[in-house]
Amino acid sequence: MDAGLKRELEQKVRAGERLTREDGIALYESDDLAWLGGLAHEVRTRKNGDVVHFNVNRHLNMTNVCTASCAYCSFQRKPGEKDAYTMRIEEAVKLAKAMEGENLTELHIVNGLHPSLPWRYYPRSLSALKEALPQVSLKAFTATEIHHFETISKLSASEILDELIEAGLESLTGGGAEIFDWEVRQHIVDHRTHWEDWSRIHRLAHEKGLKTPATMLYGHIEEPRHRVDHVLRLRELQDETGGFQVFIPLRYQHDFVDMKDGKIRNKLQARTTMATGAEALKTFAVSRLLFDNVPHVKVFWVMHGVQTAQLALQHGADDMDGSVVEYKITHDADNYGTPNKLGREDLLDLIRDAGFRPVERNTRYEIIREYPGPDAERRESPQPMRV
Repeated sequence: MDAGLKRELEQKVRAGERLTREDGIALYESDDLAWLGGLAHEVRTRKNGDVVHFNVNRHLNMTNVCTASCAYCSFQRKPGEKDAYTMRIEEAVKLAKAMEGENLTELHIVNGLHPSLPWRYYPRSLSALKEALPQVSLKAFTATEIHHFETISKLSASEILDELIEAGLESLTGGGAEIFDWEVRQHIVDHRTHWEDWSRIHRLAHEKGLKTPATMLYGHIEEPRHRVDHVLRLRELQDETGGFQVFIPLRYQHDFVDMKDGKIRNKLQARTTMATGAEALKTFAVSRLLFDNVPHVKVFWVMHGVQTAQLALQHGADDMDGSVVEYKITHDADNYGTPNKLGREDLLDLIRDAGFRPVERNTRYEIIREYPGPDAERRESPQPMRV
């Protein structure tokens, strides 16, 4: 990138001027990661100061049986396959109750698109979970699942969301987004929920007062221009609804080990390499710079590794997600080396070690507790990047 374009982009960012599609593509073409990260860190600091948010959550996947066979997915199983499972509602409640320790505040629920479970299973599950854990927020179902519920119930998405909200739903999850551009999507997705329905369902959720996350699966067969297009579609929807609280870039994962049944389900990995740490940091930085109307950018440490997650906090991210104990969707894909569990104290240490001040939040980004930042008495106390 020539010096003139660099100065022009710096001026636009510092003036709070909205970046264009061409600007986003130019930022991805820059090989100056320190400059790019510093610019994103300015924006992140302007919005969130020296804070890093986290929450105490658990993931619950009630079934891995799925009609779809998405090219990147190692989680799904077909009926009758080894390791296919579907929990009875009382099983799901028992497992959730076992996760209750550490003052749990959120349960994150994502499932396969089960071909024969009745629609009523889902609101009944939420009602039972809410009754068992009244203090816990239920963040459940992707837009893809809601679209699936429309098919099996013959109800509209609006009616479905009303029933789920009455049962205790507080937020949708951000999944099912992957990459919206059809040029890429037709090769990686094996279900019928694309941008039109994904955006329709999140728009409805926002109209009903729900705040939701948005995600992007990157680092597979897409190009930077597809990532820019993805963010700009979400940015336009956010202009309309204001309902997205956080943007979450998710790094595509390879299958590193054979599954128990000997199958490698990832159909992309023979022609892909996972995004490097530098590419991950660039993606966080460009996303933060483009997505000017969303308050938070989250690094999901399970998909990035702990050290890259800490570095992402210097490249635009201000949220380190939660104290996950088991995340089957990723850990069914890899033997990547991320821990199965990080508790509250682990997250506090990691955030302070990166030079930031930890703040515990709930699903709606309301502050539960603020914690002291790094120890100022340490001889080499870590500090956020200067801006």
